[in-house]
Amino acid sequence: MSDKKPAAGLLEPLIRSKTFEETEMEITSMIDLTFLLLIFFLVAGKMDPAAAIKLPPARYGMPVVEKSSIIVTLAAGDEGKAIVYCGNGIVDDTRVSGADLGDQEERVANYVEQEFRAGAKENVLIKAAAGIKTREVTRIAKAATRNESVQQLYVAVTEVK
Repeated sequence: MSDKKPAAGLLEPLIRSKTFEETEMEITSMIDLTFLLLIFFLVAGKMDPAAAIKLPPARYGMPVVEKSSIIVTLAAGDEGKAIVYCGNGIVDDTRVSGADLGDQEERVANYVEQEFRAGAKENVLIKAAAGIKTREVTRIAKAATRNESVQQLYVAVTEVK
């Protein structure tokens, strides 16, 4: 056995230590799964626009002066459509007839404009019967507020007795 020592200028080779590369998490499949679940719930979910919403009764109300308001009354009609009356109450003489919804809206807008010209009325009050769909009230409200003179729009639901 020989005891040989390495020469002074020669060093033993260095062994490289293992370096760990920064790894990134692969989330592509997770994103795909999220979109698949989203599509599944959109397709499988049942949306019923005709579902009745039970609204709680109002506890507080704000009084509206009827003398300074133009009143439009909505009664329940066939298939969720509203029967529109220009005036306070359900009177056949004030019924807005017409099968076309656009024509009905035009007549309501003309009625509101005539009432503004005739008197010192500055508000519009829509009285809707219980069971009228919100889209019908919104449609009439848009027609009634076409005139820029409308200061305030009130919507009231008539009580069921």
